[in-house]
Amino acid sequence: MAAFPFCRHRAWGAALAGLLACATAGGADIAALGGARFDVPVASIREARFARTLHQQYDFSCGSAAVATLLTHHYDDHVTERFVFEQMYQHGDQQKIRREGFSLLDIKRFLAARGFLANGFQLPLEKLAEAHFPAIVLVADKGYRHFVVVKGLSPSRVLIGDPAGGTRAMPRASFDAIWQGRLLFVIHGRVARPGQNLAAGADLRPARFNDADDWRVAPAAPLEQAISRGGLDLLTMPKHEAGNF
Repeated sequence: MAAFPFCRHRAWGAALAGLLACATAGGADIAALGGARFDVPVASIREARFARTLHQQYDFSCGSAAVATLLTHHYDDHVTERFVFEQMYQHGDQQKIRREGFSLLDIKRFLAARGFLANGFQLPLEKLAEAHFPAIVLVADKGYRHFVVVKGLSPSRVLIGDPAGGTRAMPRASFDAIWQGRLLFVIHGRVARPGQNLAAGADLRPARFNDADDWRVAPAAPLEQAISRGGLDLLTMPKHEAGNF
């Protein structure tokens, strides 16, 4: 089996990011009837997508960015991607990390050091909705293996936090086509940290899953508001002669 490059940026991805970055956040001064004016905050598409997904800073750091996203935005344990990267790199196989990126074992060890019990399970996506757990998963998109966070789930779409592209929704079939190993890596308990008196498997603070703030950047198409096309085939257009328009 051919090896896949891990968490590498592509030139077109950088170019697209540059284009999106041209629309920077700011404020829009909007005039209303009667002379009143309102200062409305405006965010670019890029900023909205990375508001609740941390952006990876290095080619092989999607794993550390995914962990930082999971802890910061789903478990209220605020960490930076840089901190996670440094800790996992310092305590991991550095040559292998430089060659292949971080592994789930690196992630598991880091989370255990912070008091979280985490493991990978081969389960269907629906189990996440039942347990109300977000998960880190490995995908292979366009020949590149990459860690993303599953933030939410609907009957037809999967909401992911992509450290390279931000928060976005994918059709279920598209996600299934790139999901590697059908493995869900989830935090499912607490473990004792040095100096703590905490039983393994202790209860977790409820995680954020299917959060409205995450879905806000990927709204579904309002199909129920669409105009019916029924009867349009019965309409005819008048035929005008040349010059009558």
